[in-house]
Amino acid sequence: MKLGAFSISLAVKDLQASKTFYQNLGFEVFVGEEARNYLILKNGNALIGLFQGMFENNILTFNPGWDESANKMETFDDVRDIQKHLKSKGVAFSTEADESTTGPASFVIVDPDGNPVLVDQHV
Repeated sequence: MKLGAFSISLAVKDLQASKTFYQNLGFEVFVGEEARNYLILKNGNALIGLFQGMFENNILTFNPGWDESANKMETFDDVRDIQKHLKSKGVAFSTEADESTTGPASFVIVDPDGNPVLVDQHV
């Protein structure tokens, strides 16, 4: 199963303070809009999303169809196929992708320690 690019999405209290902290670790702003309270930072293949006021908890994020530079991959496992596979394993879902659609879709599952895992396909 190919889950695509991985990032951690952090629920931050102060976008500027978090941006400065991660820039000091060598991360650079990759995409995002400070006016919309989010930035995606990159250091090599490592991606960190900073989101102020958008969600309560940190989220592990996978993007099927994208590499670490948000380039579309030629071959990838569709989010709906990943969802079907996980359902066959008895995984419980917080939200589900509509399996009757194609293209962008997402689902959320929660790991045993309460960490949300977002599988978010943009292509």
